[in-house]
Amino acid sequence: MSDKPSMVDWELAARVGTRLAGPGPEVSSSEAAEAVAELRQGAATASPLVRAYTGLVTEAGTAPVRVVDRAGWIEANLEGFAQLVTPLVDRLTEKRGDPGRVARAVGSRVSGTEVGAMLGFLSGRVLGQFDPFHGAGAVDDPGSVVGRLLLVAPNVVQVERDLDVDATDFRLWVCLHEETHRVQFTAVPWLRDHLYDQVRALADGIGTDPAEMVGQVVRRAREIIGGGTKDMSLAEIFASPEQREVIDRVTGVMSLLEGHADVVMDGVGPEVIPSVGAIRRKFTQRRKGVGVLDRLVRRLMGMDQKMAQYRDGAVFVRSVVDKVGMDGFNAIWTEPATLPSKAEIHAPETWLARVHG
Repeated sequence: MSDKPSMVDWELAARVGTRLAGPGPEVSSSEAAEAVAELRQGAATASPLVRAYTGLVTEAGTAPVRVVDRAGWIEANLEGFAQLVTPLVDRLTEKRGDPGRVARAVGSRVSGTEVGAMLGFLSGRVLGQFDPFHGAGAVDDPGSVVGRLLLVAPNVVQVERDLDVDATDFRLWVCLHEETHRVQFTAVPWLRDHLYDQVRALADGIGTDPAEMVGQVVRRAREIIGGGTKDMSLAEIFASPEQREVIDRVTGVMSLLEGHADVVMDGVGPEVIPSVGAIRRKFTQRRKGVGVLDRLVRRLMGMDQKMAQYRDGAVFVRSVVDKVGMDGFNAIWTEPATLPSKAEIHAPETWLARVHG
């Protein structure tokens, strides 16, 4: 964590998140060791398979693999959050001045509780994650960070039990998806910096005038009443027009990354995972949520949009590959300008016309 005064009490966030996360399923020491070993081996096995299928060139082992429990996943994400919120904190402090020790202390505890609660909820649902911003120097030292791959062992075990699928097959299937993200970021080194630029753009668009912010909320409320924001996330509803443009760019990129990973895991899976058909069928059903309360919370947390990114991104990738093959699709990684917009994700032919003529 940064030594600078923070608007988030990161230690409180860790305590709150870990307390809400819970330990996960009951496993014996031998079962835990087996799960960790299989996930590590799964990541190693998936690496050459992903590279061969995608045609993306990257060296094996360029990002460390960490098999973690829920508390470890929370800790890793708090480190990432601390790095990413720095431009926002700097901007607010520059425009409004330091709020003072008391106000900062109170605000940081409130923010810490909120961040911890969010991560506590998500920590029981995430199977794996690639963190492109991890490393010494972080986002302020372009090109120095190779990231790290996180695999959340208790959640993998819980889901494979819930779905009643072959454990070894499921663990490799999860590794195929997450390894694809590692390959994306290590084979396309400018991608991390591009995403961080979008974070800076969002921070630059944040207003600091209370009256302006209240007026913005009122305008968004009118849009909600008028039915004009039914497909927007909460972040989009309360964003300025400039911020919405940035959110659209980020949504396009994230849909691409998640859809690409889903296509790869389904493309490679049949060659190495005997029960992949049953796993995909059961897992797709699970993504819809398991109850009314769960669906409500998922929507408020933005997880519905995350699920849409998997679906819409996969449709986009398959459509493009069908037209121009994997080599033609890989033109997408040339530069930021060749990435699809949110609109192009839903209309692959427009991306094809723009990039391939």
